Amino acid sequence: MQSWRRKSLWLALSASWLLILLRVFPVLRLAEPARRQAGAPQGWPRWLDAELLQSFSQPGELLEDGPQPPQAPRGGSCYRGACFDASRCRGGGLKVFVYPAVGPISETPRKVLTSIEGSRYHTASAAEACLLILVLSPDTPAGECHPELPQWDGGKNHLVLSLHPAPCLRIFQLGQAMVAEASPTMDTFRPGFDVALPLLPEAHPLRGGALGQLQQHSPLPGVALIAMAEERGGWRTVGTNFSACPWDGRCEQDHGPKQTHPRATLPNATFCLIPGRNPDALHFLQALQAGCIPVLLSPRWELPFSEVIDWTKAAVVADERLPLQVLAALQEMPLTRVLALRQQAQFLWDAYFSSVEKVIHTTLEIIQDRVSGASAHPSLLWNSPPGALLALSTFSTSPSDFPFYHLQQGSRPLGRFSALIWVGALGQPPLKLIQAVAGAQHCAQILVLWSSKKPPPPRWPETAVPLTVLDGHRKASDRFLPYSAISTDAILSLDAHSSLSTSEVDFAFMVWQSFPERMVGFLTWSHFWDETQGGWGYTGERANEFSMVLTSAAFYHRYYHTLFTHSLPKALRTLADESPPCVEVLMNFLVAAVTKLPPIKVPYGPWHQEAKPPLVPGSPRLRSEPRPAAQDCINQMAAGFGHMPLVSSRLRLDPVLFKDPVSVLRKKYRSLEKP
Repeated sequence: MQSWRRKSLWLALSASWLLILLRVFPVLRLAEPARRQAGAPQGWPRWLDAELLQSFSQPGELLEDGPQPPQAPRGGSCYRGACFDASRCRGGGLKVFVYPAVGPISETPRKVLTSIEGSRYHTASAAEACLLILVLSPDTPAGECHPELPQWDGGKNHLVLSLHPAPCLRIFQLGQAMVAEASPTMDTFRPGFDVALPLLPEAHPLRGGALGQLQQHSPLPGVALIAMAEERGGWRTVGTNFSACPWDGRCEQDHGPKQTHPRATLPNATFCLIPGRNPDALHFLQALQAGCIPVLLSPRWELPFSEVIDWTKAAVVADERLPLQVLAALQEMPLTRVLALRQQAQFLWDAYFSSVEKVIHTTLEIIQDRVSGASAHPSLLWNSPPGALLALSTFSTSPSDFPFYHLQQGSRPLGRFSALIWVGALGQPPLKLIQAVAGAQHCAQILVLWSSKKPPPPRWPETAVPLTVLDGHRKASDRFLPYSAISTDAILSLDAHSSLSTSEVDFAFMVWQSFPERMVGFLTWSHFWDETQGGWGYTGERANEFSMVLTSAAFYHRYYHTLFTHSLPKALRTLADESPPCVEVLMNFLVAAVTKLPPIKVPYGPWHQEAKPPLVPGSPRLRSEPRPAAQDCINQMAAGFGHMPLVSSRLRLDPVLFKDPVSVLRKKYRSLEKP
């Protein structure tokens, strides 16, 4: 009996000491978000095909949060309400003016200025601006750190921005100005007021950027478990011998088969150990791009965009004082958790960090959310694909209203569609097309966008659904404006010369309801790389493979009209207006860039007259001819996006039992079998 009591007392004391040690010296910190709301999401959004990369995010991990209140600053007396006058933004929302550069500047500040001027918030007038931005260059001499700014007013409603360490930032009299700095220290950063930026390499691209490197469900055989960031900028892989201390020189090191990586090579490992010193912050983005889970060892800098990004879903914070326990915990981490962290790291890299333009636009979007208050992006839109930059709060702040969150929210788009028929400059009233579409089972309304020089006819055919005539501006992009008259989620985009049967419309809409984030169309084009011309081409000659569907007959979500109007650079929209075939390409570029998925083709009856694409650069019959400048839009758009977003596919969805020898009464789409 005495022996049993001694054992029980010994076990209780041991458990108490263990709990105390874990509380005082935590090994891995995967902190919970500050706020959670009820209602678990239904799995990871389908931003990638399941065959390419399965999703391992657990339900309940990416939840919708309300707007966060201002936090008390750690340093200084400025916070959102005291040093920023939001009333200047209420009239037209956030308007941003950037001070022009004085004297020669380096490449990175030039990219910053270009990104700000290309954003939808930019204004050329300082008087109407809500936020004024001063970009500091690392090349500015210390004696020129106090430029004369007539609108300075003690720094109120100003943002001092520096993507790289600048001497001026240390001696500049900030006053009431916000600071957007790369890897700020925790003792100087003011949460809710300043913005923490990533530390970017000098050669970081202006737009687009390299894609993430994660391609497999699990690490390949022979891939190291851990890579350690080195001071010279490279990476060193370490083995799994836990007698090694990869960041402590006092113990024997097990370097593994490949010790050193070139400076330009990304780490090839599952976990990337990154010391907490500020110069090591550059390794953080390299790990994200490589799909290597960052393990931050007691970081002493603020993580980038920590105000909106939940880094507990993509990175691990560990205690550098317990190296052996950290290594053991990483090796024992469940594979599903590892893959969820790697996926989130890849998403964050692609959405916010892969280019200077995305970094700058994310900074402006954070400030816009502060100004918007209750109408700001919820946490779910920031932390799940495609991200807040592509989920505009001007359209909605509810994830269920966007096409790419229906699956995650367990919701479905409305079961009706609006037909938008565009009548061009030389078009005629599409009377036969109106009758065919009006007879569709799920048609809610027909909108005729009249852009012809001729006046519309005084009378239109009687239909079972409402018919409205809209006045166009005779531009090719008119068809993609967010018209308030559109009352449904789904849009059937048509040209006046399109020819469809009622059964074709019914089946295509049924397909779109299963894939509301994609474009579903009848006629297709495909893009290809033309070695002889050294550029991209597109053609309609390839029947089996395609990457675009013609918007002259296609279903898509109405949100893409808002995205087309408010997110695309003006230069690309002008290009599309000057060359009408470019509008088809531009809309396909936009949807592919958002979803990372190809469109879907549905059958188009052979009795219709095939709509051929225009003479395009690189098509087989034009390769011997000079390339027309007006038709080179695909290369100009690829340059405008910074990469080629189109994804090729060979998938075509057909109704079942079309040609099977069964009773005609069993066939749902019998009219599609017309001779």
